[in-house]
Amino acid sequence: MEQFLPELDRRKTQTAIEALFEKYRIYKTITFEAREASITASYTERFHGPTNVTSDQTAQIAVYNVDVPAARRAYCETIESVVDRLGERERLIIRERYMKQDDVFDYKVYNYILDPPVSKDTYTKIRTRAFYKLALAFADLGLLKLDGLQKRVTVG
Repeated sequence: MEQFLPELDRRKTQTAIEALFEKYRIYKTITFEAREASITASYTERFHGPTNVTSDQTAQIAVYNVDVPAARRAYCETIESVVDRLGERERLIIRERYMKQDDVFDYKVYNYILDPPVSKDTYTKIRTRAFYKLALAFADLGLLKLDGLQKRVTVG
């Protein structure tokens, strides 16, 4: 029988998903620094011969100043839309633990944020299930590659 859903290594999957959320938090908290065109002439060494390259510093800066914030916004919206599709408890765990602040720890989430509080084992089961769903969704969107996350099958 053919297996449709891949079996993923839990630790590798968690590491990969946490990296995506780290990037999300950085994009949300660090402000974008817009580039400006320099108006002072700079002396650079010019070699003889045609380079067949024309440059427009102002246009390149304008494109950068528009494209980079748009890409950051699109990335954050994608992450948020995938998380919104999770179940209620899974969504709460992911948002509180990974999407808000850096200093939130697992024990704070399962003891103080979840109502009613759950045990560490139950919390781990819910989080693992959420990571599996997130890994599949992020792989569909091209943000994650499942090849490196799959469990190695040993034949013996």
